[in-house]
Amino acid sequence: MGRTKPIVSKDYVVGLTDGEGCFYVNIWKSSSYKAGFGVQLHFHLKMQEKDKPLLEKIRNTLDCGAVYFQKEQRRNHCQCFRYTVSSQKDIFEKVIPFFQKNPLQSVSKSRSFGVFYKIAYLVKSGQHLKKTGISKIRGLKLQMNQKTIGLA
Repeated sequence: MGRTKPIVSKDYVVGLTDGEGCFYVNIWKSSSYKAGFGVQLHFHLKMQEKDKPLLEKIRNTLDCGAVYFQKEQRRNHCQCFRYTVSSQKDIFEKVIPFFQKNPLQSVSKSRSFGVFYKIAYLVKSGQHLKKTGISKIRGLKLQMNQKTIGLA
């Protein structure tokens, strides 16, 4: 009988992502792609060094990604660990379905996930291989990870 890996509740992953998570889209210039740019989707959580075991539990819960040390260069900042999912297969098959079934609660993170999902759909349908698709992705990316100040 195999040992079970320690996990956390789905609600805990959602709450932590609302506070500390980041859905990120990296676009870089590359002659390897027809449209002249590459697109990579990422999901990150960053926490203090002492909370590394918690990030490992989140990795076990989502069953993907990696936890690694991220050296902090800034003064007055403690050393951190980052949980990252960069595999496009895992983004499409694990991360997106997880947050569709377990919705984020904060307005700003929920919006960022919604835009992330739209970009992921464009990538999955091959739009990132066209200049018009890159343009759409760039426009959507501008809507992500914005701080919501005040109430409408």
